[in-house]
Amino acid sequence: MSGANRHYVLAAGGTGGHLIPAFALASELERRGHHVALVTDTRGAEIPGKPDFLPAHVLPAGRFGKNPLRWPAGIKAVLEGRSMALRLFETFQPSAVIGFGGYPSLPTLLAATSAGVPSVIHEQNAVLGRVNRLLAGKVDAIATAYPEINRLKPKFADKVHLVGNPVRAEVLSLREEPFPAFSEEGLLRVLVTGGSQGARVLSEVVPDGLAMLPPALRARLQVTQQCRPEDLEAVRERFANHDIPAELGTYFEDMAGRLADAHLFIGRAGASTIAELTAVGRPAILIPLPIATDDHQAANARELVKTGGARSIRQHKFEAKELAKQIQALAQRPETLATAAHAAWNCGRPKAAKDLADLVESFGGDEMMDVIRVGGEKARPSSKEALAKDRAA
Repeated sequence: MSGANRHYVLAAGGTGGHLIPAFALASELERRGHHVALVTDTRGAEIPGKPDFLPAHVLPAGRFGKNPLRWPAGIKAVLEGRSMALRLFETFQPSAVIGFGGYPSLPTLLAATSAGVPSVIHEQNAVLGRVNRLLAGKVDAIATAYPEINRLKPKFADKVHLVGNPVRAEVLSLREEPFPAFSEEGLLRVLVTGGSQGARVLSEVVPDGLAMLPPALRARLQVTQQCRPEDLEAVRERFANHDIPAELGTYFEDMAGRLADAHLFIGRAGASTIAELTAVGRPAILIPLPIATDDHQAANARELVKTGGARSIRQHKFEAKELAKQIQALAQRPETLATAAHAAWNCGRPKAAKDLADLVESFGGDEMMDVIRVGGEKARPSSKEALAKDRAA
């Protein structure tokens, strides 16, 4: 959708899961000639990968845990953040505000509601997150990454738009590359990661699971595994004892390139991980994080498993023997692995950033269009009116 350049505010919590899609949308909107600002917390302002053109505004974001004694402080922080967001809106004058979940998006989206600024939330997981659940009734549109979303009330169905989960440009550029050649005699390249923090269970199980493969398959292994710093030496020793070549590290700079070379991925089922696996088309063995809120990683794996692009193993059943069994089922024959790769590729939504930008632009009309859209005299107040009301209160 074309038009004069506009201003958009993106709000996201300070983790990669929330910020990677926010950065992807920011880049697409900037490419279309718009101005974009980011609202986040202190972690988000310092996270690697933020585009140079994107100014970050740090707002207080109250957290609401299970202890009611902490709620007053959380409410106070949200109200303070809302006032700061309204001041930002007064100078930046956004056409729309887009929230990606996490606590910093709450005061910003509440400010948008009171200021009459159109708003959209994007949910990266297959379960609607806590903050997005609070906001679902207030926003103009709900963008989702999966066709099936748990904890999303049916009454909001008419404002749900399936767009997918935007991924980094360097990952998306690999989508048209063929699956790496894999034959009966060739190397089987396995990539193992446990998310941003690593995962001890992968360090404990994967080396022993790979060692239990049939000798002909085991002899062809080439492993790259991300480990937590405290696990590195123990994992190195395990692989050495099993005589399996493995490159280990706590962080790999070129993760996109390593994903491109991999025949099989083993790891968690975070939203960004699933989005990248399906963008590139890589078969996977997924071990959903058992303590993830609302068990959302198990839900994230659902579509990929159903189509045959992945196997999912619950952590309490994730043992060396079970892992070996699942790898064998996928990799014993080249065509089985290639079929799984194609199934994963078919789950990809490569136009996610563009489709989300189209949705956002559809709510970014001029003031007259906004008045018509929200119902004439019942239209919500402008940001200046809302700010004046907020200060009076």
